[in-house]
Amino acid sequence: MSEVTIAVVQMHPQLADVQSNLERMSQSIEQICLRQKTDLIIFPELATTGYECGVQFTELAERDSGPIVNFIAQRAAEFSTHIVFGMALKEKVESILYDAAILVGPDGELIGDYRKVHLQDEERLAFRPGYRFRTMECTFGEIGVILGWDLAFPETARSLALGGAEVLCVLANWKEPHVSEWRTYLTARACENAMFVAGANRVGEEYTYRFIGQSVIVGPRGEIHAIVDEPDEGPDEGYGVAKIDLDDVRETREETQLIQERQPRTYRAVSRKY
Repeated sequence: MSEVTIAVVQMHPQLADVQSNLERMSQSIEQICLRQKTDLIIFPELATTGYECGVQFTELAERDSGPIVNFIAQRAAEFSTHIVFGMALKEKVESILYDAAILVGPDGELIGDYRKVHLQDEERLAFRPGYRFRTMECTFGEIGVILGWDLAFPETARSLALGGAEVLCVLANWKEPHVSEWRTYLTARACENAMFVAGANRVGEEYTYRFIGQSVIVGPRGEIHAIVDEPDEGPDEGYGVAKIDLDDVRETREETQLIQERQPRTYRAVSRKY
């Protein structure tokens, strides 16, 4: 299947109110899927809890077999769609938490999770960093998933593109005043890897931060396929939907030779820490 319908949801998670956030996510899923058959729905980073929960993350985090994942998986099965969303993930050891993205499939099964590698600021106090990037298989092909500040590091998207991803899902809590960075990074990651990039960013305010929205779906040459709010409008809740053709990825990569003409032996400095 080369044509795929993708939706990015721009929401304002209520701080530390998991039940309310799940109900609102459910409403968004239903609203999107009743209007058109949708193959993939993308929610923001930490959509189930909000961002500035601090020590409360220990109480709010769940295993990937817990009620949060089960609830979203049921909705995915009901509407026969893939859903990827952000949550605080708990390991077997209760004190080990990750800022994670969970992907569930149209059969209601867990496909996999991604744990944020590049933690920023106070995230380091609550979470442990992940340690790998891997693609995840959907019924329509391979996708990559990253979270927030991961987007600022070009190696993340390139690693996933080399792993076979044709769509990069970016789940974010991108803050003011960094609108230009957000849009530039999304477009750059799409163009430099000839892939679709779907960025779902949250809105609203918490104790310290205001979040910018600007959720968008970008094509392999930087073209905009969907945007939730225009730059001259205030960020608000909503969603954007686009039907994309994955053949565009293969054709663009063949035409530009961006993947084939790499010269890895000359990039040794990239793998050095400093």
